[in-house]
Amino acid sequence: MRLFIGNKNYSSWSLRPWIAMKAKGIEFEEVLVPFDDEGGNPEFREFSPSGKVPTLVDGDLTIWESLAILEYLSDRFPDKALWPQDIAVRARARAVANEMHGGFGGLRSQCPMNMRRKVRAIGVTGAVRRDVARIETLWDGCLAASGGPFLFGEFCNADAMFAPVVNRLETYALSDHEAVAAYTGAMKALPAWIEWERAAIAEPWIVPADEA
Repeated sequence: MRLFIGNKNYSSWSLRPWIAMKAKGIEFEEVLVPFDDEGGNPEFREFSPSGKVPTLVDGDLTIWESLAILEYLSDRFPDKALWPQDIAVRARARAVANEMHGGFGGLRSQCPMNMRRKVRAIGVTGAVRRDVARIETLWDGCLAASGGPFLFGEFCNADAMFAPVVNRLETYALSDHEAVAAYTGAMKALPAWIEWERAAIAEPWIVPADEA
């Protein structure tokens, strides 16, 4: 099983399945193909139907799109509990993950993931502030219901989907909410997070478009 990813410093979508597989002990071969200022690389077409990363190749099967990869991994490895076991909690976790997949456009466009960037606030629009407020409410509610340390108790696919947001909120000093601080601490203590961050910081590539 091979997971094709982009630059660890910037590729938020690559981080999602990577951290899930690492956190859940799913063995895979990592293949990193760096991208440029346009967010692409012609080599992506050699393994990805969409020309984007991440892409998971399992034998003759190719899966692209982060959330689709996470769903496949849940089916492929049911013993790894990539979604909560309780049907109602699992439905809520899927709703949370899908909200991240399709939403928060202001935050994603104005505050790109950047693992190397020093913590420093920037001027942001109302759209970003609204996104941050929604995330604060979402995380607070999930942690209160589950008891933490992750959104639904144990690390699951919903946490994988929100992992890049942890970096964004911290790096751009966007929130001082108690739930955000608690969740950030839990995520950054994961050995998988530490491994990814260490590799991201050591990367030689600079993508000016992602240096907000």
